[in-house]
Amino acid sequence: MPVHRSGPVHPRPLTAVVAALLAALSLTLPLSTAHAATTPTRGSAHMGMGVLAHDGQDGTPGPRAVTQTEGVDVSGHQGNVAWSTLWSSGVRWAYTKATEGTYYTNPYFAQQYVGSYDVGMIRGAYHFATPDTTSGATQAGYFVDHGGGWSKDGKTLPGALDIEWNPYGADCYGKSTSAMVSWIADFLNTYKARTGRDAVIYTATSWWTECTGDYGGFASDNPLWIARYASDPGTLPAGWSYYTMWQYTSSGPTVGDHDKFNGALDRVVALADG
Repeated sequence: MPVHRSGPVHPRPLTAVVAALLAALSLTLPLSTAHAATTPTRGSAHMGMGVLAHDGQDGTPGPRAVTQTEGVDVSGHQGNVAWSTLWSSGVRWAYTKATEGTYYTNPYFAQQYVGSYDVGMIRGAYHFATPDTTSGATQAGYFVDHGGGWSKDGKTLPGALDIEWNPYGADCYGKSTSAMVSWIADFLNTYKARTGRDAVIYTATSWWTECTGDYGGFASDNPLWIARYASDPGTLPAGWSYYTMWQYTSSGPTVGDHDKFNGALDRVVALADG
């Protein structure tokens, strides 16, 4: 016999049905698919990308006995930078991301690298290392060929190797500590052979300890650029008794990534002169 309902039937809206299906589907996706959805696009990495997630933030620098010189580091995600504004705020040096791996060059490199120079800053270029893609020598060559060179003009700093957490996968790029040290040495040796300068090493102590075994063999030749978002630079990696530069925040004015050079402006010039 027919069933009599007490009221009209209200079908579920299509949007609700779709949302329910998507929610159910997400529960069945493998973890690798979910991870892929949050992995950044190759080429989008920048200096300090992993600092907050791995080391956190604990204050900002206070007054220090040693004179320090304010700087910034920029990459493609900043776009065209207001260099005159930064100059007016007291920034006197800058590093611009030039390359990543052997597959990316910064489309804003000219505006950032030349623009900082034109307002009077001492500038340099950096390379975001991806040791899981190609050799250190290959990446050093790519860097030099795409903006990472050096000239003795008193306003160009030596290139910097940005070696830190892998934003695209395993923190240490799938390398053992000895293999990582070899990769870094390969990059540094090639860079010096091509430019005559020892590259700056940008890193964080916790990454360096985990991924190089706290290797101390580069400290005698390569200036240290330490990353730590706190009131002081903290414990330095093995071998270095002092830092040359310190990235102390990713939330500074005008450009987020701000840095301190460990010395007055004449020391910045000295590093540029070699």
